[in-house]
Formats: sequence, C-alpha cells, structure tokens
Amino acid sequence: MKKEVNYLNHDSSVIISLEEKLTLYLEKTQDEILEVWQESIIIHEHDMYKGSIKDNGFQMFLLVKRSLLGEICERDIQELAYKVAHERVITDVNIGEYVYNVNVGRSTVIKFINKSGVSIADLHPIIDRINQDFDRFCFHTVTRYTELKDNELKEKVLFINQSHKDRLSLLGQMSSSFVHEFRNPLTAVIGFMKLLKDEHPSLKYMDTIEHELDQLKFRITQFLHAARLEIVDKPKEMILLSELFTEITSFLYSSIVDGDVDLQTSVNHDCVIYAKKEELKQVLVNIILNSIDAVKENDHNDRKLTILCECNNEDITFTITNNGPQIPHEMQSTIFEPFYTTKSLGTGIGLYVCKTIIEKHNGSIECQSDPQYTSFIIRLPYEQKNRSGEY
Repeated sequence: MKKEVNYLNHDSSVIISLEEKLTLYLEKTQDEILEVWQESIIIHEHDMYKGSIKDNGFQMFLLVKRSLLGEICERDIQELAYKVAHERVITDVNIGEYVYNVNVGRSTVIKFINKSGVSIADLHPIIDRINQDFDRFCFHTVTRYTELKDNELKEKVLFINQSHKDRLSLLGQMSSSFVHEFRNPLTAVIGFMKLLKDEHPSLKYMDTIEHELDQLKFRITQFLHAARLEIVDKPKEMILLSELFTEITSFLYSSIVDGDVDLQTSVNHDCVIYAKKEELKQVLVNIILNSIDAVKENDHNDRKLTILCECNNEDITFTITNNGPQIPHEMQSTIFEPFYTTKSLGTGIGLYVCKTIIEKHNGSIECQSDPQYTSFIIRLPYEQKNRSGEY
C-alpha cells in the first residue's frame, strides 16, 4: 500500500505517493548518482564492451525508478541481465567484477535515497525493494552467464573429442598403407626365419631373433587396434590364468632379463576367466612392458616387478606393480587418453588400447602411484560362460 505525503510540485500543492516523491528525487539527482557510480566501477581497457558498461548501469538505474512506480515486470530485468551476461561471456572477464560493479551501483543509489529527506522508517520498504531489484538482476545475469559458459565448455569438449576422432581416423588411414608396406614383409621374414631355424637348429641367436620379431609383430598389432583396422574376431573362451601368465613371461623373457628385473608372480592355479585371450594377453603384455621400461629408469639395481592375480565370486583383479618413478597424481587418469605419453619415443596408444579392451570386457583399469610404487589395477567381472555367445 502506497504511503501518501505532501509534496510541492512547482507552484501547486498536490498529494503524491512516497514512491513518486522518491522517483522525482532520483530523476533530480540522476547525473550525480551515475557520476559517483561510474567513478567507482572496474572497467578494463581490453574489455570490448567497456562502452556498454556505463549504458547498462544507466538502464538498470531506469529500471529501479520504474520499479518504484510498479511499471516493470520480471522480464524487463531478465532481458537486461541476459544482455549483460552475453557481453561478459564474450569479453571473458571475471564475473566477480560484474558483481562488484552491480553492488557499487546498489550502494550508490541507496546512499542517495538516504539523503532524500524521507524518514528511515518510511525508507525501509523502499530500500528492500531496491535491494530485491538488484538481487534479481544479479541472479539472472550470473545464472545466464553460467549457462553460456557451460555451453561454451561443452562445445570445447566436443571439439576436443572430435579432434581425437579425426586424429584416430587419420591414424587409421596411415595404418592402411602401413599394413601392406610393413606387415606383409615382416610375416615373410618370420616365416623364412622359422624355416632357417628348422634347417639349422644349432644356429646361434635364432631364438633372440624370433623373440624380437614376435615383439615387433605385437607392437604392430597394438598399433592396428588403436587404428580400429584390425578387430579380433575370435570368440570368448575359458582361460586358465596360470597358463596365460606362463605364456606371457615366456614371451617377455628376454626383456625381463635385459632389464635386470626381479619378477615375482602370484597367480591362483585354479583361477579361470571367460574372455578373448589375445585381447587380454595384449593388455597384460603392454602393461608389463611399460613397467619394465619404468624400472629401467632406476639408478639402482633393485628393479622390482610384481604381478598379483586374485579371484573371488564377483571379479578377478590383476595388480601389476613396479618400483619405477612416480606418476604424478594429475597424470594418473590422463595416461589412458589417446596420444598421451610420458615417453620420449612413445606413441600414446598403448594404454588407450588397454583401457578400450578392458572396458569392452565390462571391466575397469586404473593407475595408483606414489614415490615407492606404481600399480596398474585391472578388474574384470567373474562370469561363467555366456550361453548367448559374444558380447
């Protein structure tokens, strides 16, 4: 309910409301209010909308005057707030500076209102209304600013993801040529080497050559997995993990010896998993090779690599631990991203392929690292043979 006061308008006496009196007062002191406000606000030289800041403040001042007379609705405040939010996002200036400028405007208007000659008791509801107007203006601006920033972030994430896909696509195209130009001759070399070994079983270094060629073939297969050109079509099978690790350690024997690594394994001889053997083998070989490379960086000769396999009724856990250099905490999840590598000659696809394969088996993989040890932990569901076949 408006409170009526006597107010002399020009040369005649009329009865007007308190709100009308204060509106006239604000109009009279408008230039002084805006000058005080504009001298106190923060404006950056590089702000492309610095010319709009003062105009926006003036528009908010007009809304406050109209609000006193009940001539505005929520949409009026919202429209100005959305305009300001859009400008702040484009300018990319700290939103806290906008909030500061709004509060400077609020305090300046209220300071002048207190000088209007109206009693404090009569001013309380007026000041409350002014505060509400500024609060709603600030709320709508910051809310809209946050929405626009979130959308901007999503667009950037989408762009990054698309860039990754484009790089993988390019990698696939490169690999198509790589397959014909490199893998076929490698297969021929492996074949002739086996014939040579059969004809001359006592020939020196044949086992070493065979091992190195097998590792090279493994690296190529790993590369092709990342390029999505080679898909292992073999079905899932029941795998005795003790036998699998025997194959793996035999395959990596020369790397373990060359690295002077103390390898300790603990695998339950009865533990069986239902999975694609070649894919699971690829994951374990890759992580073990990475661990061997890591412990080689130790200045001392105490190079330890521990492989632990635990089974229960719910899942199977592989823990591969080495005492190489610590992987910083902020990198422990990033290392599974494509093309991210800590090695000077790394491709950044090994751990990405591992993560892809494990997740395809409905499992998880994580890295934990401290100054003493680094562990890669793989968890796969313990499932019986699925009658429906493939996943």
